[in-house]
Amino acid sequence: GATGATGTHVVLQLLQQKQNVRAIVRSKERLLKCLDEIEPNASSNLHIVSRLDVTEASLLDLSQNELEKVAQGCDAVVSCLGHNMTFKGLFSPPLRLVTDATKRLCQAIDATNQEADKPTKFILMGSCGVANPMGGDDERHLSERAILTGLRYLIPPHKDNELAAAYISTVCSPKIEWTVVRPTNLINGDSTKYEIFTKPQKSLFDGAKDGVATRANVAKCMVDMIMTDDLWDNWKFKMPVVHDDLGGDVICM
Repeated sequence: GATGATGTHVVLQLLQQKQNVRAIVRSKERLLKCLDEIEPNASSNLHIVSRLDVTEASLLDLSQNELEKVAQGCDAVVSCLGHNMTFKGLFSPPLRLVTDATKRLCQAIDATNQEADKPTKFILMGSCGVANPMGGDDERHLSERAILTGLRYLIPPHKDNELAAAYISTVCSPKIEWTVVRPTNLINGDSTKYEIFTKPQKSLFDGAKDGVATRANVAKCMVDMIMTDDLWDNWKFKMPVVHDDLGGDVICM
């Protein structure tokens, strides 16, 4: 998902923090163009792109051996994969893109991470419409549950995100620590401050009322989790919900 609206922010923010980044994308040219759209001339800035290693492929088309080579030695793996919001993207294979990619990435990490005392951080981007399969979320109102049930059976990407979250919640390996970041209503905008909650804070019908999350802030949250062990230790093996902060410091609740 490195060329997606959130994934590009993750790549750029990591590069700006002088981290080496490996990205799996169908087109390196498109990725560089996406980086330039956020940060003009980023693709020509050697201080940024010299640390970027791109594998041009669809992740699910890579052999397991090829995927293991990409995962080898990585401190963290971030998946911002999602389905294209077109008829073909929504209803054509692969209908389990996120789930299958999550499974294969976990298998690759498990096969290549030889340091059990230093687990790889796995961050999966989900949505606040996906319930925590381990429990802890407040029960939705009947009307919301009805809508989510309809989405589950009529819109394959929603079911895919649920299955991916359900799968990662069962991963039990000394080589992998995981979190599922669930942003509230996504919008475009600059990176500012954000809040993290243990569960959704509003109804599906609230729209932008009572909270939104810029894609840049969601990326910032994920990058902060990679770079800050205390923050990671607070949210690993959980499904935090991210909101833009309305006027304070970074808050964890």
